[in-house]
Amino acid sequence: QVQLVESGGGLVQAGGSLRLSCAAAGRTFSTLTMGWFRQAPGKEREFVTAISWTGRSTDYADSVKGRFTISRDNAKNTVYLQMNSLKFEDTAVYYCAADVRTVVPVKDPYEYEYWGQGTQVTVSS
Repeated sequence: QVQLVESGGGLVQAGGSLRLSCAAAGRTFSTLTMGWFRQAPGKEREFVTAISWTGRSTDYADSVKGRFTISRDNAKNTVYLQMNSLKFEDTAVYYCAADVRTVVPVKDPYEYEYWGQGTQVTVSS
């Protein structure tokens, strides 16, 4: 079993930055592919970014490329999402997720076995 806890969400002005954290517990973090997803009101959950267990492979949604950066610190059992140049349309609940079955980033939320509770990110104009 894997337990995930997100933190770092909040209210920020458009153009500003936030860094989200996701702390994992329950099994060896370094063997997990980790992803970030988000869900806005009235919309389905969508892929944001993911990182392989080694940290050598990453993937990003087109909407966040060049603005968001995913990273991980296996010594701290934590994955991060640095969000810069935030836009109003980035407003959503952000979830981290863990995948034990793959060694490369995947975009399909149904491939992930474990999920955090989410953290709210609100971007004002």
